[in-house]
Formats: sequence, C-alpha cells, structure tokens
Amino acid sequence: MTPILIFGFVIAFSVSFLITPITIFVYRKLGWLDDPKKATHPKNIHRYPVPRGGGIPVFISLLVSSLIFLPLDKHLAGILLGAVTLFILGILDDRLDLNPYIRLLAGFLAAAFVVGSGIGIPYITNPFGGVIQLNQPQIPLFIFGKMRTIWVVADIFAFFWIVSVMNFVNWSKGVDGQLPGVVVIAGLTIAALSLSFSADITQWSVTILALILAGAYLGFLPFNFYPQKIMAGYGAGTLAGYLLAVLSILSTTKVGTAMMVLGVPLVDAAFVLFRRIAVGQSPVWGDTRHLHHKLLSLGWSKRKVAIFYWVATAILGFLALHLKASQKLFTILLLAVVLGLFLLWFKLFATSSRLPDRDNG
Repeated sequence: MTPILIFGFVIAFSVSFLITPITIFVYRKLGWLDDPKKATHPKNIHRYPVPRGGGIPVFISLLVSSLIFLPLDKHLAGILLGAVTLFILGILDDRLDLNPYIRLLAGFLAAAFVVGSGIGIPYITNPFGGVIQLNQPQIPLFIFGKMRTIWVVADIFAFFWIVSVMNFVNWSKGVDGQLPGVVVIAGLTIAALSLSFSADITQWSVTILALILAGAYLGFLPFNFYPQKIMAGYGAGTLAGYLLAVLSILSTTKVGTAMMVLGVPLVDAAFVLFRRIAVGQSPVWGDTRHLHHKLLSLGWSKRKVAIFYWVATAILGFLALHLKASQKLFTILLLAVVLGLFLLWFKLFATSSRLPDRDNG
C-alpha cells in the first residue's frame, strides 16, 4: 500500500502544479481578475490585479486523484458531490462576488451530500475519560426502496462541524501562501495519524485522501506564495476546510485532533465571530479583524505571516500526534488564552508600525 500513498500524493501534486498556470493564463485572458482599485473593501490587501481561480486546479487535482486511487463508494460519491458544489460556487464567486449568505447556504448543501451519504459523528471522545455518544435518538425512514436511519444528534453535529470548519479555514487565506501551507501540514498530520491505525483497513482510504489533499495544495502553493500569481479564492478556501472536516470525521483523528491542528485559524475565527456579533455586525461579512491583519499592522511581511501560520500549525500538528484527549483540550484552551491576550494587548497598547514595503500589504 505504501507505493499507492506516494503515488496518490505525487499525482495530486503534479495535476495541481500543471493546471494552476493554465488557470492563471485563462483567467488573465478573460480578464477575470480581482483588481484592488475596483474592489476597495479594506480586507483586500493585495496591490495588483490577481485571478481568484485557485479552486479550479485544486478541485481538478482532487477529483482526478480520488477517482484513480479510491473506490467510488457511496461515501466518496457524497464527498465528491459536495466538492463539485463548492467548485461551482467558487467559479461563480470569482466572477460575481456572491452574497455571503448565498455562499453559506451552498456550504450547507455541500455538507448535506456528505451527511446524506452516511458520514456522521456517532461519538466524540470525552477528554476526562470515556466517550460521549451521539447516536441517539435514531429515526428510521423508508427512502428509495431502502430502510435508512437518521442519527439526529450525530448528523446535526457533523453538519455544523463541516460548515464551520469550511468557513473558518476559508477565512485564513488573507495573505499570500497562508492557506495552502496550513492545509498541506494539516493533511499530512491527519495522514500520519491515520497511518498509525493502518491495521484498520478503513483507514487506508482516509490516509490516501489526506495525502491527495496535501498534494493538491502543495502543487498550488508555489503560485500562491508571495508574490502571488493566483489567489485561493472562495473555491480553494472552502474546499480545504470542507475536506479537512470530512477527514476528521472519517479518520481516527476525530474532532479534537482537527481542532488542535487547525487551532490558530479556528480560535482566530471564534474571536472574530464574537467581535462581529458584539458590535452588531453580520458574522459572515468580511472585515480586518483577523489575526493576519493584526500581524500586518505590526509591520510583519506577508511572507512572515504565512510562515508563522505554517510553523504554528506544524507545532500543533506534532503535539496532536502525541497528546491524549485531555491534553489536547488544555492545549486548545491555552492557545485561546494566549491569542486572546495578544488581541487584548493589540487593542489597548499596540500602534500600527506598518512598513512601506509592498510585501506588507
């Protein structure tokens, strides 16, 4: 099986690496560019027109590699249908700047394909010992000639977990190279942990899919790192969070480990949501309250911000491979406290030291 794992990663990387420059060429030829002179929202920190079609090479890589290396069962069919939904949505958003609520509804549709295929969260590990069962109550339904069972709590939890991670990870694409680097590290972490349970044959598919995900975003990274030639866009951003959420359900990593690996984006998103709601702002409209915006305001370059996210994710991923459930919980809480204190310090004492360097945004 080891050669399949390597080939899956290499093929995903190669397809993404080859399709990305083609996407850049086509978008430029058609004039489908994100021009900062026309899009004046403060969250837009790039200074020259850039195509936003990152979802195209990533999706094609994921689709091709998955169909080659994974069996097309009902679970993969559900995952791919959800991915197609986000892929189409991403292309439309590249051109039309869709309303965030439309994008949110489409995200729920993508998650519905996954949950409808039978992927759910029947239990979560109790960090203080044992497990918390989510498989009750169950509602039997006779659909399409077959008896099916809806696990109400498990399915609802999976539904909102997928949509939340999908959006929170998407929010962490503010600077060049930030998103794909985080996704590569998170994918490799999930693959490594799933591989440690290789005696369970069901984990082989999870490991392969995690490596395909990592390969697809690694192939995209050279074109997205500073100075970016293409943006991730909504397509690549949501596909990343969507697949990481699904992998965390399918693998032995479960929710706790995924929360830890993606600790910085998730904790940052939680604070952003809280602040938006506190001031009466819509929670889904973009702003400049994210951690990467704060770091840029302190004078950090885009390269430095991206590498900071990569290093933080790598450290948390390493810890996730070695810590127990209770230790993971305390690590996440400690991360939240540290980030909260930084944001409080920034609000009360920090002054902008943004440097006159185009890499600073």
